[in-house]
Amino acid sequence: MSQTDLSTRTAPRRISELKLFLFSAACAASVAHGYYIHPLIAPVGAEFGVSGTWLGLVPAFNQIALALGILLLLPLGDRVNNRKLLTYFAAGQLIALLAMALAADFRIFVIASSLLGFATIAPYLVPAYVTRRVKPERVGHVTGILTAGITAGLLASRGGAGVLGHYFGWRAAYWVGAALALAVLVIVPLIMEKDEKLRDDDAPRESYGALIASLWPIIRTMPDVLLAGILQALSFGFFLALWLGIGLHLTSAQMGYGVDVVGYLALLAASNILVAPWSGRLADRIGAEKVRVLFAVIQWIGAILLFVAGTSIWILIVPIILSNFGGASMDVANRTILFGRAPEIRTRLMTVYIVTMFLGGGLSSWLGTAAYAWGGWNAIAGMSLIFATLILGLALWGQHRHNT
Repeated sequence: MSQTDLSTRTAPRRISELKLFLFSAACAASVAHGYYIHPLIAPVGAEFGVSGTWLGLVPAFNQIALALGILLLLPLGDRVNNRKLLTYFAAGQLIALLAMALAADFRIFVIASSLLGFATIAPYLVPAYVTRRVKPERVGHVTGILTAGITAGLLASRGGAGVLGHYFGWRAAYWVGAALALAVLVIVPLIMEKDEKLRDDDAPRESYGALIASLWPIIRTMPDVLLAGILQALSFGFFLALWLGIGLHLTSAQMGYGVDVVGYLALLAASNILVAPWSGRLADRIGAEKVRVLFAVIQWIGAILLFVAGTSIWILIVPIILSNFGGASMDVANRTILFGRAPEIRTRLMTVYIVTMFLGGGLSSWLGTAAYAWGGWNAIAGMSLIFATLILGLALWGQHRHNT
């Protein structure tokens, strides 16, 4: 069977709008679990008797474990039935969430959080699975819908966890998360193909080692993939450091708010999910490289305004919305570039992109808590501005490279 025949068998017509919505919801639920800690970081630290840099290990190890899991597991999506893989990953998340909800020791909590990150593969395997089944001219639109789900999970996790933590204690967020993981475990396999054709029967079968080793030629021959990953690492790092800083800043003695207020701010910021589908359509129309520059400017403006916010929660709303708006749209643009490349290696392209992104996220999670412990809110604002400036510079360079 030729590659053309194989592509025909895995193309269009298979993804209905209902299934696309369910896949997006599954991405939202799966990605949310790693971010309950952000509004709850202060009460979790208080219960376990840890603070500062040590407490920052929870989100940092979660993100680094996620990057490791993607590096070792996501490439299997080009070879192993995706339905089977997603079932295993959802089960792993369920076990980790139950362990976090029941943890009586900080070390157990950190280990379970790391396992949770390692098993969070679904939000990055699903887009590769879905975009193989739509027409090329709809890739940006579909990517926008799926990214809207991921963004909804990122933002709603903070809002929901903050409110649950305020009224029922921080463990309630992890019990609810376990229920969501169970729902994904049951529903997603039902809407996926049981007998998925991933490869040409006549093509030589790669060993697992060769599959992982094939990532390096991708990095070497597709620099735009690595650039997309670095841009998203900085953008995601900006996002994580900002929200960890917000969680610590608003619940500090200086501000005096509860974790529920952090949650309400996150829910307000979640309105940005509405821009993701629009960003995807815009990338289809004018080009993803131009879209990256546009939203890098918006992120940069948001970072500047963080200095103005200071102790005013009302002014803080503006840079939060701008930063989240720019970050979500940046991700859509980057993914649109990736999904325009060869479908037969799409999960490996995603592997390079997501591993780079989460290595940046893990480092930034630790830097965010360390920066706040060192210099308070101004240190978070300064770190955010440095990241936003780097993002804008690289986005402009990427557009110049594309045009030449």
